[in-house]
Amino acid sequence: MNTTQAKRVLETALICASQPLTISDMAQLFGDALGPDTLKQLLAELQLEWSDRGVELVRVASGWRFQSRPELRPYLDRLHPEKPPRYSRATLETLAIIAYRQPVTRGDMEEIRGVTINSMIIKQLEDRGWIEVIGHRETVGRPALFATTRQFLDDLGLSSLDQLPPLEASGVQESILDRLELEGFPDLPADSDGSGVDEDLEVDDPATGTVVDTGSNQEGTHDAGEPSNQF
Repeated sequence: MNTTQAKRVLETALICASQPLTISDMAQLFGDALGPDTLKQLLAELQLEWSDRGVELVRVASGWRFQSRPELRPYLDRLHPEKPPRYSRATLETLAIIAYRQPVTRGDMEEIRGVTINSMIIKQLEDRGWIEVIGHRETVGRPALFATTRQFLDDLGLSSLDQLPPLEASGVQESILDRLELEGFPDLPADSDGSGVDEDLEVDDPATGTVVDTGSNQEGTHDAGEPSNQF
């Protein structure tokens, strides 16, 4: 099989795949006749060939995929006018702390934010597939340690945490909020003034699109211990 045929196979597989493909996945297309270095070279050539089109070939945490270019997303959004899930600023600030300081406990997050974190915020991020428990800190109560997932990186179009925007003087929250907004996430509703416990949050349920009141789930302070449009 020549280079042109191999690129045609790769291109077709990547376009038709519902999930990012790893180098191992792509090697199976050729019965392991092509090694990782050859596949990476073919992928680099495909990236160049698609550089002036409306979709791009990118590497994310889970593998390689085709996705729409950011500047075209406003047009594509018109095909799906339904209301997307909305996340409060408190939710995304919590996500930012986890992304930059991981692994962290809920107590760590509350210390950084200066307010008690509503348990529904953690649940919402877990349900979205952006964070997960990776262990427990060996201290009193063995609090859970949270970290981000591959899904989080995929949704931001990143291949590793090293590609997160650098921290600025404004702090951990603003850096990731800028990235999330750049990736096409909805406008963020305002939160409380930042003092004391977060006020009751009204956020749209990602599963149903309905508004839910999370105020009844507030808890005391613990001891410290749409994303890219895929082609």
